[in-house]
Amino acid sequence: MKIFTLLFVMLSIGRAEAAEPFGRASVEDAGPIVPGQQVHISVDVFAPGFFVSPPQFPLFDVSGTLVTLSNERAQNLLQTIDGVEYAGIRRTYSVVPQISGAFEMPEISIELGYANDGAPTKTVVRLQLPGFEVSAPAGQSAALPLLAATGLTISQSFDRDPASLKTGDALVRTITVEAQDTQAMLMPPVELEASPGITRYVKAPILKDGIEIKTGVGLGRSANLGSSRTETVVYTAAKQGSFRIPAVSYPWFDVGTQAASEATLAATEVHVGRADATTERIDPNLQSQEPVSQSHNSTIAWWSGAGAAVAVAAAFWFGSYFAASVARLARRQAARLKSSRRARLGRLRAVIKAGSDAAVYQALQEWSRSLGYRSLTSWIGSVGKPQLAAQIAVLEQRLFNSAEIGLDRVVLARLVDTQTQRPFHREVALPPLNPTSAD
Repeated sequence: MKIFTLLFVMLSIGRAEAAEPFGRASVEDAGPIVPGQQVHISVDVFAPGFFVSPPQFPLFDVSGTLVTLSNERAQNLLQTIDGVEYAGIRRTYSVVPQISGAFEMPEISIELGYANDGAPTKTVVRLQLPGFEVSAPAGQSAALPLLAATGLTISQSFDRDPASLKTGDALVRTITVEAQDTQAMLMPPVELEASPGITRYVKAPILKDGIEIKTGVGLGRSANLGSSRTETVVYTAAKQGSFRIPAVSYPWFDVGTQAASEATLAATEVHVGRADATTERIDPNLQSQEPVSQSHNSTIAWWSGAGAAVAVAAAFWFGSYFAASVARLARRQAARLKSSRRARLGRLRAVIKAGSDAAVYQALQEWSRSLGYRSLTSWIGSVGKPQLAAQIAVLEQRLFNSAEIGLDRVVLARLVDTQTQRPFHREVALPPLNPTSAD
């Protein structure tokens, strides 16, 4: 009996000493793979006991593909093999083939640390990744990748009613494309046809991954996560009339149905009317006055003259002693008035109405800095006024692209006074350098 027990212990020790880290990989996607489709390769790394340092999954290059490491959280695994308990970690590579053909994946080296007989040990697990075949769908060129995804949708919104614009108004159009089983950087830009009679300015797109999708139909991945591409277009019309923003067509390949599809937006009618005449003036407040008797006027005139004479004499007497102080006080008051918010706002509006485009842009930058913002963009973002942002976008378009676009200077001059901006004051966290203690 003792002999059998000794043999069992020796065999158990042998298995424990022979246990070493290992890895395995597989292609998750089943069915045909087309160019532009995101292929998921899962890689599992196991170590006996537990990890003392996590596996380092390397990136690699394969000709004709785009390879990234998925930003999804690593998955923890646990498995028992021949009586030895292994801890595992799973990460996923996303490989996007650009052309048809057979793709061979390389061997990768994964560095890790684990507890070997209680002592931290570093090692390298070498693992051959599996390859896959890619074939173009019927009627599609083998060298031209599509946007291959699932559950793609396209939508748009306007910041105002396109049917009630005035000349010089800016119409901001936001187009959003959302899809699953793809990446935002793989989404091509939305093709926008020209609109006769309307000038357009296209801003840089906003790309997002890992966003929440309400109608998730992901294939084997997170069914409520996806990617998006947002395009922002600013339209302006310099003359009255009815115009048409053409329809939008966005082609893509549905991986779920293995068929080419197309997402569309209907054409939009734009009606531009005559701009309202806007004047900035203050009507005088005229009040009727009671007639004053001649004797009363004479008395007032005498006292006024006497008071003026006394004031002149006092000013002459005090002036010889306090001329320097009065001059300094006057200069300070003048400087204070010149640097007041009201005075600066008045100068800004004057530049907007009569200055060149470059002068207006520089004045707006100085105005945003005076309010405590690092840049004009930061100020616009904090205001939250689409009309102001649209007018400044028109100004940037005139400066950096085309001067034919119309700028409504009256509207811009009115919107710059937001009355919600406050200069940025940094709190001093340190106590006084030489504090005094109470006696």
